Amino acid sequence: MINEQIRDKEVRVIGADGEQVGIMSSKDAMKMAMNLELDLIKIAPTAKPPVCKIADYGKYRYEQARREKEARKKQKVIDIKEVRLSPNIDKNDLNTKINQARKFLSKGDKVKVTLRFRGRELAHVNQSKVILDDFAKALEDVAVVDKPPKFEGRSMIMFLTQKR
Repeated sequence: MINEQIRDKEVRVIGADGEQVGIMSSKDAMKMAMNLELDLIKIAPTAKPPVCKIADYGKYRYEQARREKEARKKQKVIDIKEVRLSPNIDKNDLNTKINQARKFLSKGDKVKVTLRFRGRELAHVNQSKVILDDFAKALEDVAVVDKPPKFEGRSMIMFLTQKR
């Protein structure tokens, strides 16, 4: 909210130089801003009393947009990459999947390891849990188990994250 949009009786005013002027009526604060040929901008509407700043509104919006852009630049988006296994996977295929997961983890992504069961493979779920344990053990130098193996539907799922 700016200028006439501010309808509060009393506001805490911060001057153009950043110094706190004090608590005054919004009309007085508006007159003060007009005398300086600047705008009265409400920057903290939830505070008691609301905080308003005397500044150039265009410049204020520009600074705010620049700060938000800088904050977005420093953000890291974490993706979840999936590695699918089957209960009767061979040693070399497992090593290939481990190397793939290692590559995902080095980029900073989370890895979802899915062990899918089909048909009669569901009868040997207990023996297949060893595959996920071996997978986690092979990656324990770069990864930590975020969520331990858990059975969901026809698959067993485990999450790995990069070790810090």
